Amino acid sequence: MNSNLKLIALFLGITLLSCKNENTLTEFKYSEKPIALTCSDINSKLYNEALYSFEDDILTFYSKDKPNFSLIQAYSQFIRNATYGNVKYEEIISEHTSNIFKALKQDNDLWDANNTKSHLNYNSKLIKCIADNIKDKNLKTTFNALISTNSMSPKLFGAPLNTKYRNVLSDKFLASYVAFDLFYANLFNIDFSKVNFDKPVEKVDFNKIPQK
Repeated sequence: MNSNLKLIALFLGITLLSCKNENTLTEFKYSEKPIALTCSDINSKLYNEALYSFEDDILTFYSKDKPNFSLIQAYSQFIRNATYGNVKYEEIISEHTSNIFKALKQDNDLWDANNTKSHLNYNSKLIKCIADNIKDKNLKTTFNALISTNSMSPKLFGAPLNTKYRNVLSDKFLASYVAFDLFYANLFNIDFSKVNFDKPVEKVDFNKIPQK
């Protein structure tokens, strides 16, 4: 009987380990980028990859047929659309970002199935890291007040965020909030079987003069 129990435990352990390894991100495209989140108790490497892949996705999506389109313009459109629920996540996400999301889903501390406002866990180590390090004093005060009173939601924080969206370029903690709460948390709601990762990527012709 004891031998059987040991065999079952061993089998379950191997199965769980295999599942974990299967969902671990193996390709890091942005490892040479500056570390965005410097808190010691979080998965900085994976979160860093998630942020930069998100930024590439929104820039690629919103810059179609728009020469000299910048990342801050992409952030402006994305934040505004996300606040009002008008983001086409299926069209924005790349295959690499999809693989990142698969890895992120294994992070139990990151998500909260009981959160009706967002799938993100507002009591997670990531959120604490962001709350402690947002640079803008007013945004930081608002963010922490919403967290401490259990009032946090993309819509409530979206209003002050929309007025100071330019801060995301110099404040990667704030940018990480945008990436995780306004983007990755919403990927739980899309049907990945209908996402076309083979869609052609239109290259921007910077010599083309846009028509008026």
